[in-house]
Amino acid sequence: MTMILANILIISTIVFGVIFIIVTAIGLVRLPDVYSRTHAASKSATLGVMFILLGVFFHFWFIEGHINTRILLGIVFLFITGPVGGHVIGRSAYLTGVKMWEGSVKDDLAPVLEERRKKQ
Repeated sequence: MTMILANILIISTIVFGVIFIIVTAIGLVRLPDVYSRTHAASKSATLGVMFILLGVFFHFWFIEGHINTRILLGIVFLFITGPVGGHVIGRSAYLTGVKMWEGSVKDDLAPVLEERRKKQ
């Protein structure tokens, strides 16, 4: 009985990860500008890979019988670096002058940059 529950947990976390990866792929194809695509790639891809790694961790823990700390370190590293990398890419795109989508409602960074330019 416990083996069935372990397999259900493993399969469900991997399926959630695959769903998030599919959402990432759809977002990269369908979203209009680099900022939206960066958001889709950094947030949902990070969650997708984290769920898949969590499923692999559960497999090694429940089926193989040992805890793999490298997988846990990979999850923590990915959780930290994925969104930060997406933020850096979006900010550098903004600072180099990549235009936002015409349907964008608000540009929160423009007043801040204008104030910084006045101080210099």
